[in-house]
Amino acid sequence: MMSKNILLEVKNLEVVYKLSNATLKAVDGISFEVFKGEKLGIAGESGCGKSTLAYSLLGLVPPPGYITKGEILYYGWGNPVNVLSLSKRKMQHYRWEETSIVFQAAQSTLNPVIKIKEHFIDTVSAHNKKLNRTQVYEYTKKLLKHVRLDESVLDMYPHQLSGGMKQRVIIALSLILNPKVLILDEPTSALDLLTQEYIIEVINELSKNLNLTVIFITHDLSILAKVTTRIVIMYAGKIVEIAPTEEIFYHPRHPYTLGLMRAIPSLAGDINSVKSIPGEVPNLKNPPQGCRFHPRCPYATEICKSTEPPLRDLGDRHYVACHMWKEL
Repeated sequence: MMSKNILLEVKNLEVVYKLSNATLKAVDGISFEVFKGEKLGIAGESGCGKSTLAYSLLGLVPPPGYITKGEILYYGWGNPVNVLSLSKRKMQHYRWEETSIVFQAAQSTLNPVIKIKEHFIDTVSAHNKKLNRTQVYEYTKKLLKHVRLDESVLDMYPHQLSGGMKQRVIIALSLILNPKVLILDEPTSALDLLTQEYIIEVINELSKNLNLTVIFITHDLSILAKVTTRIVIMYAGKIVEIAPTEEIFYHPRHPYTLGLMRAIPSLAGDINSVKSIPGEVPNLKNPPQGCRFHPRCPYATEICKSTEPPLRDLGDRHYVACHMWKEL
């Protein structure tokens, strides 16, 4: 894709959490682009930094975390603008109106004492949009149709909805101000398998019908196969591989990506063929020298233990940070 199609660009981003006895780099010098209209997946084990990255894209890193280095460039206004340098007023506009997020376990964010319709009214009012209640209701009804909910939901309280219905309400709420980018942080993690499938169908329809750019964050690669067009693999605060979804699944070039693939159970295959990745995720207070995956990697050599591999371009939009990628 040409650079003119870039909507978001992350450059050398670093996010640190200051703890009482240590400093932890949750995101450590990562760079990537998000293109207009694409569905980008970000995957990795718990603690790899993917949720911190999601919050960073909106300047919402929770204390005691803060962004220490890098740029997040937004191209939606024409010339690229560094999100991290926006004024308070401009940042309020950027959040929700340009880029919105569905947080992890978002169902619990609904106010239990007000009806669903009031959530939409309050969100629009908070952004000083000059729309009356009737106009908000009409647009909200359209959004509810997009997420396959009846307009009768508007007069219900959150406790009257199932988990899947609440999740779809939150997705509709995140779209009320017509953002260009929708970030979804583990949107299916608290749902049963059938509801997960339903949410995936809704997201695919939304990206197509509303021309949304979607960033889908999860630890479950099997979900990304059904949603995304390109995947970023993170490990211990670093990006280790970026490639089109089909390439990630059929031609992984990083041992960690390969390990994630082997850990996915198959309906048709032998359950005994499922293998977990040996070892443990490193402590980010004191990460290993060289490649951070080398203590768990069956392909590791001396160079892996001493020298951090660069994210190299293999061609065809495939990038990998591994000294031994040819061995795969």
